[in-house]
Amino acid sequence: MFEAAEIKRLIEQGMACEFVEVQGDDGVHFTGIVVSAEFEGKPKVRQHQAVYATLGRFMGNEIHALQLQTYTPTKWAEVRTDLGF
Repeated sequence: MFEAAEIKRLIEQGMACEFVEVQGDDGVHFTGIVVSAEFEGKPKVRQHQAVYATLGRFMGNEIHALQLQTYTPTKWAEVRTDLGF
């Protein structure tokens, strides 16, 4: 079983992030929020691909699913309170 903390560590190691939160309690299905300036000007699909790239071979294998919410720092400043952060 994979740990949410390990996914968070891999994302933070693989890209510059202002904020990363990963949750999941069954070891294969996870949800996450990632905030990075690297997302500026990129469509959501490219933002998600950038995060998945940090997880490499684990995606689709040890990590069966990762539902992502990705934000630029500017957008995160707008929505974080509404999301409880």
